Amino acid sequence: MYARATKNRAFTYMNQIHPQLAPICHYLEQQLLGKPKAVRLALSCLLASGHLLIEDLPGAGKTSLAKWLAAGFGLSFQRIQFTSDLLPADIIGVSVYEPPTQQFIFHPGPIFNHLVLADELNRASPRTQSALLEAMEEQQVSTDGQSYPLDAPFFVIATQNPREQLGTFDLPESQLDRFAMRLSIGFPDLNSELAMLKRSNQAGESLVGMSIEALTQLQQAVEQVHCSDALLDYLLRLIHCSRALEGANPLSPRCSLTLLACAKAWAYLHHQQHVSPEDVQAVFSAVSAHRLGRGDSGEAYAKQILTDVDPYNDLS
Repeated sequence: MYARATKNRAFTYMNQIHPQLAPICHYLEQQLLGKPKAVRLALSCLLASGHLLIEDLPGAGKTSLAKWLAAGFGLSFQRIQFTSDLLPADIIGVSVYEPPTQQFIFHPGPIFNHLVLADELNRASPRTQSALLEAMEEQQVSTDGQSYPLDAPFFVIATQNPREQLGTFDLPESQLDRFAMRLSIGFPDLNSELAMLKRSNQAGESLVGMSIEALTQLQQAVEQVHCSDALLDYLLRLIHCSRALEGANPLSPRCSLTLLACAKAWAYLHHQQHVSPEDVQAVFSAVSAHRLGRGDSGEAYAKQILTDVDPYNDLS
């Protein structure tokens, strides 16, 4: 059985980062001042081999975060600007007839990169949005009856504008479920923005990146993080609570697996050898809110579930 956390342990826990990940984490937190939780959630999502959805207003640092993550792990990067006239072929690629060979040659699209930023995804039509589904789920795309595998690792960061803005299409639930996490970076507080302005003309610190092979090893190490039976009981009680919550969309077994993977990644990022209730609680809203409901209602449901479920009670 896990032990109850103390305030001192919680403070120490949040201030220690896995040595191999500390340089990247520190760099990102210096770039997105005042947003350590958002940075660590994004890193955890990548370590858990999940896809990330960021909902925010323009100028909050969504594109920059994606570029820094790609640079930090040596990943090839491509940004796709989603618009109302974007076609699936603009994402996947096209087959072009080559007269010299009398064959159709496939020309891969921007989806063939390690990290793809799908910018303003909800401005594209549902048909174009669906072009990402197979890639995100199967790590391959199909066109003209042929399937083409994507490079591994493959990571999608999609951004979307608040649904209140004009010209947006709500993502279908089937596509929302493909994203391991949804988060909002938000604007910095006054002190953080003041610090950003003061250093705007100064040369920033350089990012010491890692290799793709190192990232793959980290992802494999995350899978081996220990999780006790008591912790699994707590995780499942959170999931089952959603299924009895009036008005909320019930969380699926896919969400159970995703929540476990992200909790392991959060624990590993903070240099822990096992998953604790605090790890599950830290990632729960990011993993579940977009599945529980649209907009602020999903966040409210997630908070209610965390309040209602005691991590120290046995599974009933």
